[in-house]
Amino acid sequence: MEFLLSKEVYEYLAEFRYQLRKFQKFSETAAQDMGITGQQHQLMLAIKGYPDRDYATPRELAERLQITHHSCVGLIDRCEEAGLVSRRKNPEDGRSVFVEVTEKGVGILEGLSAIHLEEIKRIGLFKEKLLDRNEESKI
Repeated sequence: MEFLLSKEVYEYLAEFRYQLRKFQKFSETAAQDMGITGQQHQLMLAIKGYPDRDYATPRELAERLQITHHSCVGLIDRCEEAGLVSRRKNPEDGRSVFVEVTEKGVGILEGLSAIHLEEIKRIGLFKEKLLDRNEESKI
């Protein structure tokens, strides 16, 4: 039987998946240690990290999180009840809302982001691009 991919390729892919899963587990544990769920952390990060602005619509967030719109609205509801995010009306379209991270949420997100950057540095991901840019912003 002839194989299309080498053993080395399968090992590389398996190691990649393993490292992704380890980082995901680290992230979930870190969020729990801060008193929130991994999904709540991901939602706040998706909002603060949204390109060119610090808010997003539920539809945009559902896409970023790769969940259904309905599931995203439920997550936003839970985060709002916990004081992590708030909604405000879209001034251009009364049918939609913008979701923002609250001061409480930003405090938690800052702490989580700092330990995530340390973990990324420790495991050697995104060395030049992300970490160098973060160091420059401190100057």
